[in-house]
Amino acid sequence: MFYKFLLGFCFSIIFQVDLFAQIFTQSSNLPQSIYRYPQDYFRYPLDLPPSTAGSFAELRPNHFHSGLDFKTNQRTGYPVHAVAEGFVSRIRVQYGGFGLAVYIAHPNGFTSVYGHLERVTPELTKIIKDYQYKNQTYEADITLQPTQALLQKGDVFAWSGNAGASAGPHVHFELRDTKTEQTINPQLFGLTIPDHVSPSIMAICAYHLNGKPFSENTTKQFISVSGAAGNYRLKEASPVRLSGQSAFGITTNDANSASANHNGIYSIQLNADGKTVFLFTVDRFAFDQTHAINSHIDYPAFLNSGRWIQKSFVDPGNQIGLYNGTQNRGVIDFNDDALHDLEYVVKDIAGNTSVLKFQVKSTPPLQTEIVEPKGSFFKFDQQNIYTTDQVKVIIPPGNLYDNLDFMYSTLPRKAGSYSVIHCIHNRFTTINDSYDLWIKPDVSLGNNADKAIIVNTGGGSQGGVFKDGFVKAQTRTFGNYYIAVDTVAPVIIPLNIAEGKNMAASKFMSFRISDNLSGIKSYKGYIDGQWILVEHDYKSKQFRYFFDEHCLPGKHQLDLIVTDQKDNIKKLTLNFYR
Repeated sequence: MFYKFLLGFCFSIIFQVDLFAQIFTQSSNLPQSIYRYPQDYFRYPLDLPPSTAGSFAELRPNHFHSGLDFKTNQRTGYPVHAVAEGFVSRIRVQYGGFGLAVYIAHPNGFTSVYGHLERVTPELTKIIKDYQYKNQTYEADITLQPTQALLQKGDVFAWSGNAGASAGPHVHFELRDTKTEQTINPQLFGLTIPDHVSPSIMAICAYHLNGKPFSENTTKQFISVSGAAGNYRLKEASPVRLSGQSAFGITTNDANSASANHNGIYSIQLNADGKTVFLFTVDRFAFDQTHAINSHIDYPAFLNSGRWIQKSFVDPGNQIGLYNGTQNRGVIDFNDDALHDLEYVVKDIAGNTSVLKFQVKSTPPLQTEIVEPKGSFFKFDQQNIYTTDQVKVIIPPGNLYDNLDFMYSTLPRKAGSYSVIHCIHNRFTTINDSYDLWIKPDVSLGNNADKAIIVNTGGGSQGGVFKDGFVKAQTRTFGNYYIAVDTVAPVIIPLNIAEGKNMAASKFMSFRISDNLSGIKSYKGYIDGQWILVEHDYKSKQFRYFFDEHCLPGKHQLDLIVTDQKDNIKKLTLNFYR
């Protein structure tokens, strides 16, 4: 059986598209990309009527949602089935994220992913626990061999849960390209959700770019929209008056027939005078692109008001790769004295369509004086360095989404800090990845140099190492930063255990652990000198040890040792009985 499976797996890597593509006979409104993926090969992961709380590529803070969230009636414990034959290739245990997740590699070149699980079969549980005890860690990322855990289509290997950073009981489900690890919309494989509901359009926004990079200072017009059943119009009288280089954004979402949840859309198309100027389509994406969602949306508007406005123009440094068909980055030059017809076409994955038509009255732009940058001019496609005697900022190429008029200033030193507050541009400009930030202390660190960190004014530690007279760290956001030192050990609070307590009637012992500044680096529990598995629950923020074969009846000594990121250590020792 295994050799048959392995042979099929190898053949599929070469021929997966030709071998499994089938004729899809549903509505012609469905995306053409559906022909690339096998239909009727995968089953649903649950034996429940398919209903979702989250859709593929739905907008989430700092990322696109990477799969479908299948509802489980606000309950845990439903059997989770392998969607096709394959083998368990990976098991992951996280404090947040998916919590407990299983990955199954299939012989047709795709991998299915199941997150927020409550538990897995005893065979998989043993693999997890053996790894945790061998490596003395709760969090685990385990790669399995093809022979370890073979599954047939429909086999139950787990039960639905609410683990990790989940907002409620459900199964997070993905289908990924095994080779590239890109995640793909499961509905393209025929795992559809009943849907006869057209997307909703709530508002649009017109941006006056005029040759300048988009920023929080870009002039914009918010325009409300009315309508239903796929037909929308502007509430304000058309036409919209624009001059010079301009662009648009749209606030839109979708629902389906099985759920009242507001989910993400599949595609946004903007046409000007019958020609497509912008097209955004989400069939699949790579995980290293997902943070660029903050370039896809109007990030300043999101921070200021919580509005999700999807920009219908592309920043020059945005490399998401979901904009095929976009012309001139979606920027339109209104430089005549004519009336132009604009049209938004918004679709969901089922082909339901909503249309918004409006007009723009174009006027030639006035000659304006060129304004020189107030700060340092940074280019998005090269390394940028800003340096003074007290601070150094190094931004690698590709981390900015657009050219930037970089601003720097300082604020007075806070009590107890070791430097003035360095205002590194502002929080409204998003970046793709981390940059290097060096800050020089204004006050001697004395014997605390190895405890120094960089902190933002919101209290978040960025870590840091003192070297060459500077505290050096990496951070992923612009904002206000200063130097602090962390000399305070973490705090351990026992919740259901105390010195001399008899724990025979308890299933577990639990604690709360916290740190004042740099954050927890590690925690280790020991009973009678032997390491034990202390689990960290994301929702309750509790640390728990569930009594098992490592704690037999009798008197025992517990040692719990917690270390923060600056190697401050707290140790709790208690004697107890079982």
